[in-house]
This record gives sequence, structure tokens and C-alpha cells, in this order.
Amino acid sequence: MAKINENYLKLKAGYLFPEISKRVKAFSEANPNKTIIRLGIGDVTLPLPPSVVQAFKEAVEEMGTQEGFKGYGPEQGYPFLIEKILEHDFLSRGVKLEIDEIFVSDGSKCDTGNIQEIFSLDCKVAVTDPVYPVYVDTNVMAGRTGEANENGRYANLVYLPCTKENSFQPEFPKEKVDLIYLCYPNNPTGTTITKERLSEWVKFAKANQAIILYDAAYEAFITESHIPHSIFEVEGAKEVAMEFRSFSKTAGFTGTRCAYLVIPKELKGYTKNGEKISLNQLWNRRHTTKFNGVSYPVQKAAAACYSEQGKKEVQANIHYYMENARIIREGLKTQGYEVYGGVNAPYIWLKTPNNLNSWEFFDKLLKEVQVVGTPGSGFGPSGEGYFRLSAFGKREDVQEAMERIKKLS
Repeated sequence: MAKINENYLKLKAGYLFPEISKRVKAFSEANPNKTIIRLGIGDVTLPLPPSVVQAFKEAVEEMGTQEGFKGYGPEQGYPFLIEKILEHDFLSRGVKLEIDEIFVSDGSKCDTGNIQEIFSLDCKVAVTDPVYPVYVDTNVMAGRTGEANENGRYANLVYLPCTKENSFQPEFPKEKVDLIYLCYPNNPTGTTITKERLSEWVKFAKANQAIILYDAAYEAFITESHIPHSIFEVEGAKEVAMEFRSFSKTAGFTGTRCAYLVIPKELKGYTKNGEKISLNQLWNRRHTTKFNGVSYPVQKAAAACYSEQGKKEVQANIHYYMENARIIREGLKTQGYEVYGGVNAPYIWLKTPNNLNSWEFFDKLLKEVQVVGTPGSGFGPSGEGYFRLSAFGKREDVQEAMERIKKLS
């Protein structure tokens, strides 16, 4: 008898975005003449930058020659890409890392989900609430939690509410935790963290022998100079944190797949006997066992993002999306909505009007004006009563969506 992993049965609902797709599909089939504007799932809409496309083409052509063909590459990533990552993403900000502290992958979603495998099931996990669902669901699947209660919170997980009352900044856990997921700029709220507060989290982690899993997938969208782009800008962070980065939203690689994970050699975990073990070593073993590496053409394309022209093109796309964010943010404010985010992140977090719950507001937007967003409750109990809009749409769609929202009853 092939027994299943019954932890999967604890997952109370389908993954958030497929549920959205199901509702949109049902409405679309019932109303074929209605045009739907999608500002929900955070997928990009602009094409890959020209420099990236050119590098992609050249790498594919190279693979078609005897002398240029590449088979299996290094699972951790080709040095030509890692060296550019080190120079442009970290050294330029005063952060020095080694080449073997970077692990190139096919996405931060995979990395943030898979990282829990190198930690004991006994580890107590803290997550912000609202939260990117992958952090929670993968720990549920692994068996690190109990059942969910009536509010959707899983037993054995420590939830750190991020609400209007605390300016969307989580308080330190009141109980002992081992792993802490932090995401800044934040998905879904679009809010940020100061270097001073991040320093306090590093001190907290050190004092409690905890590890910070820092998701910086949206750092390229930061516009304010005082906001840190990396946790490693904080002194001592290498001893308590790892960082997730992605080319998906930054350079439009959602369909091309390239990201990387930074695990400093100073970062240690512990055996049950208290012996310190390198997490860099553990992840390297896991990574090389379960992953064959990102393809050569994709890594060449990613490296092109760091060329002088490539950086200009990537920034142009980012500016486009952030102008969308401004249009959404200002448009909602004009209509009297309570709005957060959209300044250093491509997400706008708004309070639902008239005490509507998140899914009621979703259905209202869809049925009355055919605009799709993301219900805040899908990101956790503290997201109830809020709603996320994404700035990754086309400009004309964003502008039309704001005009439609004005007509909401």
C-alpha cells in the first residue's frame, strides 16, 4: 500500500492564485463579451530587454556549434554570471561575498520553498502575516506544523501580524523561534524596512540563535535611497541570514527562470548535540543532488542584465512598472481608498471599502467593473479586509482599470 504524505491534507484550500483563476474563468465563460483587466498575479507584461534577447540568441547559436556546445554546467551556476552578481549587486553596495556563496537557481519561489529541507522538522518557524503563501505551505507539506484553526493559522507556526496598527512592521516573536521569514520590499503589502530596524532583527537572531530567511526578490524596485537593498548591508548579518534574489520581476524572467540564493560561509546551523554546521555546505549538497543547474543560454541572458546597456534597459522596464504603481496608488487615493505600498515595490495594498471582506471585494471588482486583484486574506489572516493590486500590467490597462474603479457602486 502506497501511503501518502498526509501533511498535504492539512492544506485547507487550493493555492491562492489557482483559486483566483478558477473564479475568473467561471465569470469569463458566463460573460464572454466582458473584457477583464488582470492586476492580480504578479506576472510581468513587458518583453525581455533587447540586450537580454541578444545574449540569449548568441548563446543558443553557440550551443549549436561543436566548439561552443555546453552539456551539464556547474549546478551552482557559471562563474561568468556569479562574478557579475557579486560585483553589481553586492560589492557596489559595500558587501563582499565569495563566489561559492552564490547558488544560481530557476526561481526564488523554488528556493524559498526548498530551503526548509536542510532544517530539522523540530525547528519553530516564524512568518509575517500577511505572508507569501509559499513560506507557509511548504512548511505544512514538510510536517513542521499542526492543523489550521478556524482563522487559517496553522498550529506550531508563529505568526507575526503586520497591520495598520503597527505600520506593517512585525514585532519580535514572543516565543523562541529558529527560522524567521522576512520579505522586503514586502509581498504583498509593498511596504519596506529601514536599515535600523533590519539591524535590530539581526541582533535578535544572534541573541536567539535563529536564522533569517530574507527574501529580497523586489529590491530592484526600491526608489528611496535610505532603504537597504540587502540584509548584508547590516553588520553581522552574514552570521544569521541568507538572502533570496530573482531576475523574474527585475528583468522580466518570469517565463525564462533565473534567480540566486546567497548563503554566507559564516552562517551556521546546529546538530542536536549543539555542533555548528555550515549551512552553505548543506545547501550545496542538496543543490547539487536535486538540481542540474540553470541552462547556459538563460545564464548568459541573465549576465547581459549587468552590461551598461542591459542595466539601462532593465531600469527602463522597472521605471515603467513603478509609474504604473504611482497611477494605481494616486488613482485609489483620489477615490478615498486607504492605500499602502507602491513607492518602493510594484504592489499596492489597499483597505477594502465598507467593511467588505477580501473575497467579497474581489467578486465586486470582477462582476461590476471586470478588474482582477488579489484578496488579502489569501496571504494570511491579517490580510483579511485588504486587497493587493499589481503594477505589472500594461499602461493602458492600468489606466483603464482606474477609470473603471471610479464607477464602482
